[in-house]
Amino acid sequence: MIDVFYSLVGVHQRFDRLALDSLYIHHLDFVMKPLFDRNSPVDNQLLDRIYTKILPRIHHKVNKLTLEPLSIERVLNTVHYPQLHSISFVNFHYETLLRHLQGDTIVRLLTDQITHLDIYICEKTTEMPEKNELSILVFILSMGKHLNDLTYNQWLSESAIRILPLNLLSKSLKSSSLTKLRIEVNAFDECLYLLDGRLECLSTLIIYICEITNSSSNTNNTKTLPKLKCFSLASNWYTYCYDNEIVSLLRRMLNLEVLTLFLSVIRTESTYINGKQLNDEVLIHIPRLNKFTFNIHTHVINNNIKIDLPSNGDIRNSFIKIGYQQVDSFADDKLVNNRGNCHVYSLPYQFRNFMFMNSAFQGGGFDKVRCLIMFDRRPFEYELFKIISRDFPFLENLTLRNSEPQQNKQQQSSIFITFVHLVELDLHSIHIDYVVQFLSDRNILLPRLKNLYIDYEPLITVTNHFTNDATRLNCAKIEQLFIKEPFVRPENFQSYFPLL
Repeated sequence: MIDVFYSLVGVHQRFDRLALDSLYIHHLDFVMKPLFDRNSPVDNQLLDRIYTKILPRIHHKVNKLTLEPLSIERVLNTVHYPQLHSISFVNFHYETLLRHLQGDTIVRLLTDQITHLDIYICEKTTEMPEKNELSILVFILSMGKHLNDLTYNQWLSESAIRILPLNLLSKSLKSSSLTKLRIEVNAFDECLYLLDGRLECLSTLIIYICEITNSSSNTNNTKTLPKLKCFSLASNWYTYCYDNEIVSLLRRMLNLEVLTLFLSVIRTESTYINGKQLNDEVLIHIPRLNKFTFNIHTHVINNNIKIDLPSNGDIRNSFIKIGYQQVDSFADDKLVNNRGNCHVYSLPYQFRNFMFMNSAFQGGGFDKVRCLIMFDRRPFEYELFKIISRDFPFLENLTLRNSEPQQNKQQQSSIFITFVHLVELDLHSIHIDYVVQFLSDRNILLPRLKNLYIDYEPLITVTNHFTNDATRLNCAKIEQLFIKEPFVRPENFQSYFPLL
């Protein structure tokens, strides 16, 4: 971090030589904390000293800058950076970023020097300034004459991601230099537009799609994509379009070498996606594939036909037979209300999210997972939460959806379940048993819980109108309480939630 770096300069001649060595100063990060941890801009006085005393000594050695709104103008306008080829813009609003992008310094850098650009936009509203987004994307690609690696991500405080449909940009969104793109888009059509040839040299596309629905695009969806070597497709929401959209897209990637899939697929009157199906429909069409990382969740709805569902062993063996030994799964072998679920994933598990876990889960190693969503029509029992707390050791966000009461309630135990890193808990629209399970410190300890999503009625019931001592400890740490329905804070509310 830049403040630690500054503290070493001027202390001692040896520290100077160490701190100003090109090995350490090739990347200057002017953001105090990581993204989404509410970035704290570097103190103004500290920045003044850096601008006047340090940057003039090291500017010719800097290859990469990470900037936020407070630091951008002085960092870029104080000195010239002849070796700069990479910039990250962190925690910018659309209008602020667009204004800076159009300044003389950044225009010159984009035109003459920048090969790598990362953009992380943070908005505090769900209102998306479409004109600005259009301008930002088009401007970057039109000015970035040497740009070959672009990351374009956005985060909204209301957790709603929406991106301007790219078909509106068909004539203006293009690049002859970009080889690698990481981007979030709204729908499957945007993915198809990005692959229609407007990005002439694109070989790596890492794309998150909010919702994968049937394409309405009139682009040529049968043309092969021989230049694409690496493709990653992720979506957190269910799609009905795996068989008729995703499969056909993957089969166009004849020379693909690296493939990553993170999908939740709904199939009707069918069975789970297994290794044989995946191989016959996709993998044999991309013979150069040498790395395949995946988490595929299939949700089947069979109202009109009876199909014998494969077991966990059947699912795993279907992947082993096609050469994928490191794989695990958990699946329902019988339908519940004509519905069944199967999760199959490569090992070790590589994703930050795990979506739609159900009570069939038996455990595993998930140390990379930070966000877990659980949903089932069968109860979540106490033992399942013990497994999750053990096997998801760094879990930060947990969402539960289950209207079924627990059958094996844990009244009190000498061994507590503890979610050490859990910051956010969503208990909206859930049976009251799970509210008791998580808010009572006799069942579960939540030492870092800050954000709670819950309905008002179960909250006042479980806390006994904010007087229950058993739920006081977990509630006392909460900094943000999200309740959909309006309510008037009763007498004991503030003492129960002192940080609100």
